[in-house]
Amino acid sequence: MPERTVTVGSRVGLHARPASLFAQAASKVGVPVKLTSAAGKTVNAASILGVLSLGIGSGEEVTLEADGDGADEALDTLAEVLSRDLDKE
Repeated sequence: MPERTVTVGSRVGLHARPASLFAQAASKVGVPVKLTSAAGKTVNAASILGVLSLGIGSGEEVTLEADGDGADEALDTLAEVLSRDLDKE
């Protein structure tokens, strides 16, 4: 299963707005994606409540995993989203 490790770029982490933007992007990539925190908790990346429940802060490393056709492209897209400061968008 392909995966990517990404450092969260949003200056206040994945709070409500950045988590929402990320979950929306994850729901559009066409493959199921899992988001795992540095603490080891894993959630569905397309679930806003799941993403929020991880309490991910700025600069924390997370792991994205996907399976299926287009998984690598989906992970590249989502890694780029997470690495940006979503608070400015």
